[in-house]
Amino acid sequence: MISRRDFLQTSMAASAILGASSFGNWSRLAAQQALTQDQLLQFDTFGNVSLIHITDIHAQMKPIYFREPEINLGVGGARGQVPHVTGADFRRMYGIEDGSPSAYALSYNDFSALAKGFGRVGGLDRVSTVVNAIRADRPDALLLDGGDTWHGSYTCFHSQGQDMVNVMNAMKPDAMTFHWEFTLGSDRVREIVEELPFAALGQNIFDNEWDEPSEDFADYEFYERGGAKIAVIGQAFPYMPIANPGWMFPEYSFGIRDQRMQEMVDEVRAAGADLVVCLSHNGFDVDKKMAGKVSGIDVILSGHTHDALPEPVLVGETIIIASGSNGKFVSRVDLDVRDGRMMGFRHKLIPVFADVIDPDPAVTAVIDAERAPHKDKLEEVIGTTDTLLYRRGNFNGSWDDLICDALISERDADIALSPGVRWGPSILPGDPITREDIWNVTSMTYGQAYRTEMTGEFLHVVLEDVADNLFNPDPYYQQGGDMVRTGGLGYRIDITKPQGSRISDLTLLKTGEAIDPARTYAVAGWASVNPDTEGPQIWDVVEAHIRKQGTVVVEPNTSVIVEGV
Repeated sequence: MISRRDFLQTSMAASAILGASSFGNWSRLAAQQALTQDQLLQFDTFGNVSLIHITDIHAQMKPIYFREPEINLGVGGARGQVPHVTGADFRRMYGIEDGSPSAYALSYNDFSALAKGFGRVGGLDRVSTVVNAIRADRPDALLLDGGDTWHGSYTCFHSQGQDMVNVMNAMKPDAMTFHWEFTLGSDRVREIVEELPFAALGQNIFDNEWDEPSEDFADYEFYERGGAKIAVIGQAFPYMPIANPGWMFPEYSFGIRDQRMQEMVDEVRAAGADLVVCLSHNGFDVDKKMAGKVSGIDVILSGHTHDALPEPVLVGETIIIASGSNGKFVSRVDLDVRDGRMMGFRHKLIPVFADVIDPDPAVTAVIDAERAPHKDKLEEVIGTTDTLLYRRGNFNGSWDDLICDALISERDADIALSPGVRWGPSILPGDPITREDIWNVTSMTYGQAYRTEMTGEFLHVVLEDVADNLFNPDPYYQQGGDMVRTGGLGYRIDITKPQGSRISDLTLLKTGEAIDPARTYAVAGWASVNPDTEGPQIWDVVEAHIRKQGTVVVEPNTSVIVEGV
């Protein structure tokens, strides 16, 4: 008798053969703009339930360029496993042809050249078209938003998230969970959540004073779809007070709380749930570990780490779906749910090629209305780039290098530190840099650019601490984004070493001298979690620097030497 796990593995294999799992037929099209909307949206309807997943939009309402990571290293059990496979290795793993649409969408090689052929991606009016097409095929499909939605742009900052709330409401989601939303401040988050026409979920969001589940967020929501009872359990980002300023949301505590997740799964099963879905902002590796500890979850819709995977990953009897970021992809998951369980599924990661998919005029109108009062400021050209500007990967991207250069120059510092955040679109060589572009990679509610003094010893401690957040072999201790970006400072890192011994050979780049543990250095940075941080806003610092440069050229960064790969 076949086990359920073997049955699901067979389902995955069959879906891949049918072209309905992963990226479907568009992965095999020639590398010319011969794509059609029908090809991108083609799907062989399956089962009785459909899920639509979007996540980590970061307030990107308009089409953008977005380069996938060059370096995404896994440690421990994740070494060499997706999503920690990139470039040519990733393409070989999934049978992706060089130069194809899927090579452009899912890997980084030849990005600038392919971008000129295939164009921008995303745009929430295009995402809406995809959602509408799925709903036309399966009218009761659930649209689930994985969070990091009300953050990351000029208009989002100035409207305190209202622009994204209005646009998303027009798309009619069924539920969402949270991360960067809390950096709007707890009062603002509650104000928005009270008015949302859909469920705000987070079983791991607790009242900090009473150490009990917060009444502001639901643990889960039930839906009747396709004759099945579906429970969607929310999992907000677990490490809020570590990765972001806790003083902005002092009423709340977070954590993974996988024991309570098990209790929630058992509770909804006892209440008759035929399908259990976890809408998660844990990050992919944390979701994999949680799936191995918590039994009874059928589907985890994974967010936070911005991974885009063309096929689900199976852990036990749980499938994990990763849908990318910035509105670049939409995942559709069709499920056969009967006799109180998931019997099979079909999946497709749909790339949102903005020049191929027609915009939904109703959502375009909402987007245009939100942007209209700011149009002149958004579109003002600050400079031009001769370098591909991107951010996404474990170490510095060229956008990060440019920001560090600006901090050193404008704040008269020896060394710059910039947070290892993953959000922010790319800009092609030769393109103008607008004010909107700068805000897309710097916008946050605690963007002050500080200038301080740090000893060489303290700099080493900072780097070691961040490295452990990223490269601890236990996913539950990976509590931040990627490695802090450094300017004016070089170092060597061995990702296989234990905590406290990964970083060596710190070097002051302007002199080539070794960093002296006892010496004090002038350090500029931004995004400090401290409440009393002073300094100009980072977007103003970067704008001033780009204006002086006129045309930006960012040289390749060879200051970080990575070992143990």
